[in-house]
Amino acid sequence: MGTQNNIQVTLSDAGLLIARSMIGVVGIYHGGQKLFGMFGGGGFASTAEAMEAMGMPLPTLSAAAAGSAEFFGGIAIALGLLTRFAGANFAFTMLVASFAVHGGAFGSQNGGMEYPLTLGMIALALTLTGPGRFSLDRVLFSGLRDRFHTPTLSTKAAAA
Repeated sequence: MGTQNNIQVTLSDAGLLIARSMIGVVGIYHGGQKLFGMFGGGGFASTAEAMEAMGMPLPTLSAAAAGSAEFFGGIAIALGLLTRFAGANFAFTMLVASFAVHGGAFGSQNGGMEYPLTLGMIALALTLTGPGRFSLDRVLFSGLRDRFHTPTLSTKAAAA
């Protein structure tokens, strides 16, 4: 049974790596457009102007926060570095985009929230689950995790 559990954990970790990688690529793409004008985007000034036109509070700060959550958060999520922090910021940004920008419809073909809401929910799921074993968090912070790990009910039952 131990080998089966190891295979299951490895497949779960591979699934998390795939999800993190795709969210990371999308974040880098869209954040790069917003911040740096990469990939045919309008760049920072254009993003801030668009946010001002939509009535977003503090449009320059909002543009910096959204672009950074996507671009730098995308890099961090893909690498599995500070995944829960980056995932929470990414999820928040996508939820704001879903309802403040795309809230008039659901389907993406109508400019709706389907796509950013899906990205936000996946980022939230990564925030809740963590990055998995194939991550820089695991490499850099496994000692901290082990040191501050609170045993779960199943761990306590097994120990009893």
